Amino acid sequence: MNNQVPEEEMEETRVTSCSNCGAKVEFEGESHAEECPFCASPIVIDTGTTKQIKPKGVLPFIKTEDKAREAMTEWLGKLWFAPNNLKEYARKGRKMQGMYVPYWTYDAQSESDYRGQRGDAYYVTERYTTTEDGKTVTKTRQVRKIRWSRRSGHISKFFDDILVLASKSLPKRFTDQLAPWDLSALVDYSPNYLAGYQAEAYSIELREGFDEAENVMEREIRNLVRRDIGGDEQRIDRLSTTLSAITYKHVLLPVWLAAYKYEGKTYRFVVNGQSGKVKGERPWSKAKIAIAVVSALVVIAIGVTVYQYTK
Repeated sequence: MNNQVPEEEMEETRVTSCSNCGAKVEFEGESHAEECPFCASPIVIDTGTTKQIKPKGVLPFIKTEDKAREAMTEWLGKLWFAPNNLKEYARKGRKMQGMYVPYWTYDAQSESDYRGQRGDAYYVTERYTTTEDGKTVTKTRQVRKIRWSRRSGHISKFFDDILVLASKSLPKRFTDQLAPWDLSALVDYSPNYLAGYQAEAYSIELREGFDEAENVMEREIRNLVRRDIGGDEQRIDRLSTTLSAITYKHVLLPVWLAAYKYEGKTYRFVVNGQSGKVKGERPWSKAKIAIAVVSALVVIAIGVTVYQYTK
C-alpha cells in the first residue's frame, strides 16, 4: 500500500499524549490542563500541532450519556465478586466522557490462486483383542480414515470496509467486542459532530493498520479456499493472492468512556455509542472472594459430617 497521502487529505490538529496510558487526545480552544478520558490521569496539553489524515466519515452518537450509564450500571450489576464501592461509583452518576475513537476502514479486490488437497472420510472395520472378566476376547470397531485428492482453483473476493482500530489507548480485546458497528450509518465528517465530545487522534498509522487488515483478508480467503476445496478435511499447500483497487477511510466511531480507580489501579469501561453494548475491566473484591471460599469450605465440612453420621 502506498504510504504517500495527498496534502489535501491532511490537516493540522492540536494533540497531547497521556504519559500514563499513551492516549492521543485532540483538544479545542485554549485549555491547557485536562484529565485523560481513558485512564483519569491528569495531563497537561502540549500546545504544538501535528499533521494527520483528515477523517472522512463519522458515526454520530445515538446513545445519550444517561443511556450509556444505565447500560454500564446494568453490566456492573451482573459482575460476581465486584467491590461494593464500584457499583456505588456507577450509582453516583459520575460524568462519562463521549469520545470519537479513530478507526481505519479498508476496501480491496482480492484474486487468489491455490493448490491444496481434499480429504474425504471413510471408515474401515478393524478387529482388536481386549480382556473382559479375565478372558481375552476379539471385538470390532470402526476406524476413521482420510482419502486425499489434489485440488486447485481461483477465488475472487471484494473486501468492503474492513474495520481496524487506530488507537493504542484502549484494550483491543474490549473495543473489538463493541462490534458490530452499522457502518451504513456513516455520514460525511464535519467538525459540528464533535461539539460536546472529544476526539482521539490515531496512533496506529495507515500502513500499520493495513497490515492488520491484510491479516483479516488472508483468514477470510483461507476460509473461502477450504470451502471451495470441500470434503471433510482440507490442506492448503500453496496460496497466492493479489490485491487491487485498495482504498481507505479514516473514520470516527462513538464511544462512551468511564475510568474508575480502585486500590491505585485504573479500570476502564467502554460503551458503544451507537448500540449501547458494554465492555470493560473489572476489579475483584478480596473480601467477597474470601467469604465465598470460607462459605464453600463450611458447606463441604457439613456435607462430610452428615455423610459420616449417616454412613
